Amino acid sequence: FNQIIEQRLENLSSGTGDRQESRESKKRAYINRDRAEGDKRLWKDYFDENATYPPNLFRRRFRMNKPLFFRIVNELYNDDSFF
Repeated sequence: FNQIIEQRLENLSSGTGDRQESRESKKRAYINRDRAEGDKRLWKDYFDENATYPPNLFRRRFRMNKPLFFRIVNELYNDDSFF
């Protein structure tokens, strides 16, 4: 019995134990968020010619007006090859 207790205490002090082993063996659940559809909806809602939301709601969501947003996008596109 004492050996079992000592082994458990040693495992706890060294950072190994039953809990850590069970965490490592669990897999994460995949959640399909349909990002492509979300991108389409975002474009239609805020950037389309006939946007769903008016400019004041664009400003509320993105904390800047649309011309400033597009100016930043154009500068990034022209100056940085990543974009």
